[in-house]
Amino acid sequence: MLLSVQQISKSYGARKAVDGVSFQVRPGQTVGLIGPNGAGKSTTVAMICGLLRADAGSITLDGAAVGLGASAAKRKIGFVPQDLALYEDLSALENLKLFGGLYGLKGALLKARCEQVLALVRLNDRAADLPSSFSGGMKRRLNIAAALLHEPQLLILDEPTVGVDPQSRNAIFDTLEALQAQGRSLIYTSHYMEEVERLADHIVIIDHGKVLADETPAALYQRLPAQAALHVELAQAPPDTLLRQVRALPGVTGVERAGARLDIGLGDAVHAAPVLAWFNAEGLALLHFSTARTSLENIFLNLTGRSLRDTPP
Repeated sequence: MLLSVQQISKSYGARKAVDGVSFQVRPGQTVGLIGPNGAGKSTTVAMICGLLRADAGSITLDGAAVGLGASAAKRKIGFVPQDLALYEDLSALENLKLFGGLYGLKGALLKARCEQVLALVRLNDRAADLPSSFSGGMKRRLNIAAALLHEPQLLILDEPTVGVDPQSRNAIFDTLEALQAQGRSLIYTSHYMEEVERLADHIVIIDHGKVLADETPAALYQRLPAQAALHVELAQAPPDTLLRQVRALPGVTGVERAGARLDIGLGDAVHAAPVLAWFNAEGLALLHFSTARTSLENIFLNLTGRSLRDTPP
């Protein structure tokens, strides 16, 4: 196991920001740490990086304890903070040389690492430019480059796409997927479920400082009885008798009516065709129909009772 987080807690006065959080990261694994704003994600990340002292619990990286101050374990972590950490009056390359020097890199090795990480984040043609001339997404990619200079075993990214445009977000994803292909271990925090669905092979859901789920995406999909959905629109609102007939069809796990529209939960997407065939056999003309898969956003809402983007009550 690369990272082991065991029952860590952190309080600020009477408010418990993190309450007994535990999870693990294996070598080569990408763990998505998700939750609404204020759920405890950033505090958890700060404790893993050794920036905050945990009130209780333990954190080990590659078998060594992570704590405050300098340590061999902390040098194996690369951290991309939510707030940009760049010197606007230094060029992109000068920023990297400064951060590389803090990691003890120098000479030919520092030069080579700067070139490698700039190429990885696709900023090698802007090495001489000031970050003040960069877009928000380019600045975040430079932050990622800085965190990779010392070749960390674990890269932690705290909300790395906040405030960036879709094109920049895709460029960040391309960089992270390249790191995954290299076998790098990642922790990716976000309150955007679609980002985590794209990147993570394991998901930790946190809310009010507690872990609500620690599973693979496939296991999370099993949390809801409806693994797929069929939306159909009729010419007029269907009677209760029709709803009962639809609920009795094989593979149907539930039916909700909204005017002339029916939202039909299915145990699996393969049941959509037989249900549509039943409507046709009954002579019920459909104005429109569509299929969908249960989303992780639905699962989060089912677990917490609130949206990922909600602020805490």
